[in-house]
Order: sequence, then structure tokens, then C-alpha cells
Amino acid sequence: MKIWPVVLSGGSGTRLWPLSRAHYPKQFLPIHSDQAMIQDTLARFGDPARFAPPLIIANDDHRFIVAEKLAEMGIDPLAIILEPGGKGTAPAAIMAALRLEQEDDQALMLLAPSDHVITALPDFMAALERATAAASGGKLVTFGIKADHPETGYGYIESGPALDQMPGAFAVAHFHEKPDAQTAQGYLDQGNVYWNSGIFLFRCDHLIKAYERHAPDMLKACRAALAGSRRDLAFERPDSHAFMSGPEGSIDRVLMEKAANVAVVPVDMGWSDLGSFRALWDHLPKNQDGNVLEGDIIALDSRNCLLRADGAFIAALGIEDLIIVTTKDTVLIAHKNRAEEVGRVVDQLKAQKREEHLMHPRVYRPWGSYETTDRGDRFQSKRIIVKPGEKLSLQKHHHRAEHWIVVEGTALVTRDEESFLLSENESCYIPLGSVHRLENPGKIPLHLIEVQSGSYLGEDDIIRLDDTYGRA
Repeated sequence: MKIWPVVLSGGSGTRLWPLSRAHYPKQFLPIHSDQAMIQDTLARFGDPARFAPPLIIANDDHRFIVAEKLAEMGIDPLAIILEPGGKGTAPAAIMAALRLEQEDDQALMLLAPSDHVITALPDFMAALERATAAASGGKLVTFGIKADHPETGYGYIESGPALDQMPGAFAVAHFHEKPDAQTAQGYLDQGNVYWNSGIFLFRCDHLIKAYERHAPDMLKACRAALAGSRRDLAFERPDSHAFMSGPEGSIDRVLMEKAANVAVVPVDMGWSDLGSFRALWDHLPKNQDGNVLEGDIIALDSRNCLLRADGAFIAALGIEDLIIVTTKDTVLIAHKNRAEEVGRVVDQLKAQKREEHLMHPRVYRPWGSYETTDRGDRFQSKRIIVKPGEKLSLQKHHHRAEHWIVVEGTALVTRDEESFLLSENESCYIPLGSVHRLENPGKIPLHLIEVQSGSYLGEDDIIRLDDTYGRA
């Protein structure tokens, strides 16, 4: 029996700010390897003899990024379902089960976050075999990670007696919330208490029956949302009103803590959710001084730090137990023991209506990306990259004019009633109110400098008249 992977990609990773931001969160970043975390996750399920095509549950704002990451790997998913809004893992899980039921009502469904690390893949696969026997026998299975230190950033699962005819699986005695340090040490000493990985395996019909008993209103709302689903390019959009009218919550609280047929399969598989910079420091290789150094850095007489330069060069002298992260627009400095609190900075940015929590200086679009390079009174300049064969929307602006200069590649420009090509070192002017479009007809990326001038330069001054990607 093949396993159907369901990958949850709705998080924003606020504790890894400024690397992770709402419009481009950590699952799309190469934080642990040279590819995005969601790609590392999908690669675990690449054996077609063992796994069916994946089902992705994604945030609508990230839909084109998800599609691009899948395309880069040559993966044709069963579906990419776009949540109308974030309501927790419980609605996402039952939505996925209802969708898989259309393929096979007894399908084995593996629910996995998109942004976790597993370094011991054979151990994970062995645990999956044990979990498959338990799930096939009617259990709702969760994976418990064997703890090697008293972690306060994770929830815990306390195991009970071993289950008959299900080797390696145990009844769940209790779920525990994130503990204080003393309680976490007690769990570690106890020996039968594991980190809650947030990874689950169940048969779809068993999961649906459990929701019928413990969360009928959520099940009803998600059934209605899926029944009203519509196709949009490569995506499936459940009915927004039906989905948003239902309850919210995590699958742990809504279901797993209440159901009687829950089992845990303990495993030591090099797992981390990389949910904070402390977790990142714990997980990554360190030099002889205990430092994790990534990017352009000089560290002298410094110990046990995480220094990552994604922007400005970092020079550190005589520091200990610090996290320093630079990007092109921000610098984060925090004590390593306060890493779990980085989300408080994001809360302050939101309260002050700043944009640094939303997006990186380089903003990704389905056609490519743009990055603001300079900004002043009534002008700003951007570097625009358009992927081969892609094009921006046919649009106009009420408050700004634009100058385009081609740096590399070839641009096909539509300006009102005319169309023309621009090559490297050539330029053109787009007057205020002119209907225009930029395309890349070539086989290499188009690099272009755009200079905007006018009374208002916000991104909401775009009137789209036609768009390949279905954006309003």
C-alpha cells in the first residue's frame, strides 16, 4: 500500500526573522541545505514504489512559490490546495483526508510540515514501516522524537504500554505542552516522554471517523468547502465562506488529545523543526570555538555564537552566546537563550505597521523578482529579473512614470499600441497612464533597471488589465 504524503506549507516562521518573512517564509529558504526546506521535505517522499504523488496545503500568498519549487524538482503533485485563511493544522488535515478520499477511501495519509529537518532518513523510513502497521490497524499515529536534551521549545508525548500486534508502537498516555526547564529535565529523566514532531500517519477513513466524533462542525465546514472547490490554474481553491465559517485549531488539541485510538512510534532520526535560531545553532556544524558561521564573517575571541551574514559583513570581537543575523535591510542581535522570543520583534513591527516582517528586499513574483535599490522623494529604482518565457501583467499606473534600462538579456516591451525589442544597454520610457507590459522572449533571465518617478510609488498603484497568472 502506497503512502500519500500531505505537506503543510502554511507557516510564516516568525522566530527565524529576519531570514523568514510572511511573504517568503522559512520553508522556501535554503536554511539547512542548498535547496529550500520544502524541497528537502518532498525529496524524502521521492520513491515512487513507496509514495504516491504529494498533496500540498499552501497559503494563497505563496501559491506561485510552491508551484515553482515543485517544478524545479520535476514533481507533479496530486493537488495544491490553497487555504482561504490560516485556521491551524486541524482543518488542513481533514481537508487533505477528504481530498484523498476521492482517490482511495482507505488511503494511508502521512501529514508532515514542510519546514522540518530529518538527517537520518533510514531511521525515519524504518519508523514509517512500524507506523504503517499501527495505522492500518486503526490507530492515529504520531511520531515521538527521542529527546537528547531538556528542550523547552517543543511539546512532549508521554507513551504508555506497548500495543499488541504493532511492534514499535505504544499507546499515548498524555500530551504535554511546552514545559519550563525543570519540567523538561524531568521528562528527559523519565525516559518514556518524547518530543512531539508534528508528523502523523493515519488511514483517511479512520481520521474522518475521528473527526465525526470529536470535531463534527469542523468536518462539516471542510466538506462544504471542498464541495465548493474550484480550479484556478494549477491550484484548487476550496470555498472561502464555508471554510472560514468553521472552527480552527491544531490537530493535537482538536483531535489527538481526545481520541482513544492514538499511538506513538518513537524514533531517533536527526529531527528538528528549526523553529528558532537556538535550534539552528544546535543543529548546524560548529567550529572549534562552538560558532556557527555562515557568510562573510570575521569572528575573533568569540564563542558559542550563531553569525549569519546574508547582507552586511559581520566582524565580531569578544562575544559569547549571541545570535547576529544581517540581511540587506536589517540586523538582528539577540542572546542565544532568548531565541524563542524573536517573534516579539515581529509583533512590534506589525504594531508599528512596518513592512520588514512581510517581505525581503528582493520580492518574488511568479514571473521573477524585483528589488528596490534606491528610494527618495518622488523616485525609486528597482532591479527587475524576469525568467525566460515569462511576462508581467498588462497594466498602467495613475501616479507614476517609469524608465526601463536593459542590463542583460532581451526585453519585449508593449507600450500602448506599439511593441518593440530592447537589447542590452538600450532603454525606453513608459509615460504616466500608458498601458504597458514587459516580457522576456529569450532563453536567459532578463535583468533590467527600472526608475520610477511620480507623486505616489506604492505597489497598489497597479491597474492590471490582463494577467497570465490570474491576479486581480
